[in-house]
Amino acid sequence: MTTPHTSFDIVLAGGHLVDPAQGLDGAYDIAIRGGRIAALQPAGASPWTAAQRLDVRDRLVIPGMIDTHAHVFEHVTGRFGLEADLCGVRSGVTTLIDQGGPSCMTLPAFREYVVKPKASRVFAYLSAYLVGGMEGHYYPSLYKPDCLDVDATVKAALANRDIVKGFKAHAELGGFARWGIEVMRQSAEIARRADLPLYIHFGQLWPLPEEGTNGVDPDTILAQVVPLLKAGDILAHPFTRHPGGFVNREGQVHAIVREALARGLKVDVGHGSHFSYRMARIALDAGIVPHTLGADMHGYNTAVPRAPGTPDEHPDKEHMFFGQQRFSLASAMTAMLALGLPLAQVVRMVTCNVVEVFGLPDELGTLKPGHPADITVLHDRRGRFALKDNEGTQLVGERALTPDFCLREGRRFDADASILPPLEVLGGAAA
Repeated sequence: MTTPHTSFDIVLAGGHLVDPAQGLDGAYDIAIRGGRIAALQPAGASPWTAAQRLDVRDRLVIPGMIDTHAHVFEHVTGRFGLEADLCGVRSGVTTLIDQGGPSCMTLPAFREYVVKPKASRVFAYLSAYLVGGMEGHYYPSLYKPDCLDVDATVKAALANRDIVKGFKAHAELGGFARWGIEVMRQSAEIARRADLPLYIHFGQLWPLPEEGTNGVDPDTILAQVVPLLKAGDILAHPFTRHPGGFVNREGQVHAIVREALARGLKVDVGHGSHFSYRMARIALDAGIVPHTLGADMHGYNTAVPRAPGTPDEHPDKEHMFFGQQRFSLASAMTAMLALGLPLAQVVRMVTCNVVEVFGLPDELGTLKPGHPADITVLHDRRGRFALKDNEGTQLVGERALTPDFCLREGRRFDADASILPPLEVLGGAAA
């Protein structure tokens, strides 16, 4: 953990480092040279010199946060896609995984206009649907079985393995009521043929058709889908407040969830505006602890200017996209802490676990010497904080994480994004 050189480009001095991949949890100095981690040592152990020395003694320092559930295909997906750096480096997040924005048809544009020019590191879980995320959530008919092309999607993924790490599909009541399970069969085939993970949205997404559910019971959807899946596929939104999720109408976790975990499937908290503290408590108490954590911010649930000509506000007010509570990846971490998960586990959910579950390059998710200097620096505040969901539940948290800045390959970005949520302090100022 030392180096013969004593002069560096940057030294982060004295922060509380939590790097689960290395088993580190304590006060450390971190030296950076050429955009990579050069050395780590216990805080103050030797008089390193650097062109820039950053005193972070009162802050939490972790490997660069990775958002497993981003929507950043700006402009191409209408108002759904956010500007990548707004929810990336300017929110303290160094790496983003876009979930279903680009398709096999639009992937070249995603590479040119998102992956290449942005300061944030960006990967894609390619949409199983030809339409991708092009305002399609206002038009469910664009997500029917005829709107998938298995061969073309597999071909696009294999030709772009550097940025495509898996696929995105939806197993939800609105689609099942319209078309049954055929979309999921095709999506699972895409993932098998490409030998990449399939990320599946659970919980109602689209409004029902005029004729209603067509006999589909939302509590049967998980049991229909899981047998189609392979080890390493990812079940998303375990804490959704909408029907068709992990918790049935009797308030119990579906038995099939435990079977899926035993078969090697993974679980991701795509937080989103449909996140429910009530459902989270049920799932966690039943022993269902997610592996990873994403924010699921997009232009339907995040206050950003709407481009002229985009669709009016969706008429379904119970739709998953809507709600008054703002959130970010750091505030989603705060929610996990308030639910009782330990800090080291929550840090794992946004760092090294993501690398393993989502198939990202091994050099991410840790601050081992020689790895990229992707680092997130957080304020770790103590006090009493009001934490609310869109179901009307409020928790009082005693610990809140808010981003200060991040380094992306050694380049500093302050957490100044306009979309970051305010912190609601109860009973006086927080430390």
